[in-house]
Amino acid sequence: MKRLYWALATMAALAAQAETWYPAPDWEDTPDPIASPCAKKGGTIRFSGGQAPKSLNGYVDNNTYTMMTFSLMFETMLGTDSETLDFVPGLARHWSISDDGEVFTFVLDENARWSDGEKVTAEDVKWTFDTILDQHNDTGPWKMILGMFESPEILDERTIRFTKKPGSPKDWRDLQHCGFFYIMPKHCFEGQDFNKLDLTGCAVSGPYYLSRVDEQVETEFTRNVNWWRKDMPSCRYVCNFDRLLVRYFVDNENAFEALKKRTIDVYPVYTARIMSAETHGEKFDRNWILKRRVSNHAPIGFQGFAMNMRKAPFDDVRVRQAMAMLIDRETMNRTMMFGEYFLLNSTYTDLYDDEHPCRNHFYEYNVEEARRLLKEAGYEKGFKFTFLSRSGTEDKFLALFNHALRQCNIEMEINRKDFAGWMRDMDQFNFEMTWASWGASIFRNPETQWLGAEADRKGSNNTVGFKSAEVDALIAREKGMATMAERADAYREIDRLVCEQVPYAFLWNIAEKRILYWNKFGMPATVMSRYGDEDSVFTYWWYDEDKAEELKEAMAGHKCLPDVPMRVEFDKALGK
Repeated sequence: MKRLYWALATMAALAAQAETWYPAPDWEDTPDPIASPCAKKGGTIRFSGGQAPKSLNGYVDNNTYTMMTFSLMFETMLGTDSETLDFVPGLARHWSISDDGEVFTFVLDENARWSDGEKVTAEDVKWTFDTILDQHNDTGPWKMILGMFESPEILDERTIRFTKKPGSPKDWRDLQHCGFFYIMPKHCFEGQDFNKLDLTGCAVSGPYYLSRVDEQVETEFTRNVNWWRKDMPSCRYVCNFDRLLVRYFVDNENAFEALKKRTIDVYPVYTARIMSAETHGEKFDRNWILKRRVSNHAPIGFQGFAMNMRKAPFDDVRVRQAMAMLIDRETMNRTMMFGEYFLLNSTYTDLYDDEHPCRNHFYEYNVEEARRLLKEAGYEKGFKFTFLSRSGTEDKFLALFNHALRQCNIEMEINRKDFAGWMRDMDQFNFEMTWASWGASIFRNPETQWLGAEADRKGSNNTVGFKSAEVDALIAREKGMATMAERADAYREIDRLVCEQVPYAFLWNIAEKRILYWNKFGMPATVMSRYGDEDSVFTYWWYDEDKAEELKEAMAGHKCLPDVPMRVEFDKALGK
């Protein structure tokens, strides 16, 4: 009764300050529609996690796989519904927005606990925020995201208030910004060098903790049996594995060989040749290893040869245009990638349709026009530059690119580094040209990648050094746009202005997700979530003892397992 009185009294006092509270009084936590009631806890999954990261701290290493595992350890104050994308309680049970949109208050769930039994408190929230904003910490784009707020005010043990800085423009993402950063335990990390944290065995609020690190080889995550949310309806059939082993490989080829040798169980495919030409033989033909192509509603990112616009010769748009014309993408796609990809001319591919066609220039392979542009820019005799590479899988593409470069008297030197070294150079903008790939977010934020001020912030996502007063103005206006349609129009205009400057010589992409795995796991009919990719494996799959036994018997007797459809269309699989 005292707890109820305390909560009601706190909310009543806060409500007096003209704030609207969420969620609605009749909101109830419900089962995740993607999660299967057939899921069982137990077992181990071994996953290919790409190249070894420079850090397992997601604030320091802005990498897809690092964030995938970081988010399994640490939670945000708000979450999103897996189907509707509505904001739902996370570490916070209630939150409010002031009538003027300047103040955001969060009341933490009274049951929220770290895995060591300590309460998750407002002190943890404030410490995490202040640590991210500390100028000595390499927290890159997170500084921009949270920098619009004053240091949050602790109202009591469970209540914390965020206030926009004076003069900071309203942004439709304000609640998202202060509600969706990962809260870390102050009592574990206070006083340590945040850039060099050892997360092994630390207290977590999420479903997994880091149990072992074998440097450059693998990391092991163990299920947090004390996860405070484990009995909630939305969490009942998720995060099912007892152990997650994330293994690192120098390149995709090594990872694929590891899959065939059963060193790993799951292999996300990012090489067309592997999916199209090398998934044959007994293991695949007898369905011991399954091939899946998943089409869902995940936003589409982009990739290309990123050019550092801060340095000559790539500070000249004519040179960047010429580089785009010297990549024979059609030949690469046809001869090296089995024609599986579509060629890019946009950073926001999925925002275009018949009603909104993309009119960005499409750069065809054209050596003569490239020569003309280079002559116009004063580089008729060519130049030298260094291509920062992170994988040997790039070599065949760079060889064809280099053939075209030589026709223009351009000499390219390849500087190969491992992924951690590549990331360090990218954070310091220490490159001339490199191959960069970017995922896409459901809640788009062009500010992190295209705002001019971010071009000067080390570790930011504006790695190419793009600056445009027009784009800056559009980004400022987009913050105040109320509807998705308005914002989509703004994104398309930003896309047009960015692509005119050719900061990336675009390559290609694919709309579907491809994955290979040993046939011993249970999963939802959709395989992945509505907006997810391989991160769905950790959340929704489970170890199926019956399938594992059937696989063992099939391999011993050289028998076939039942066929499984290779193509999965999310809406059809969900019955919609």
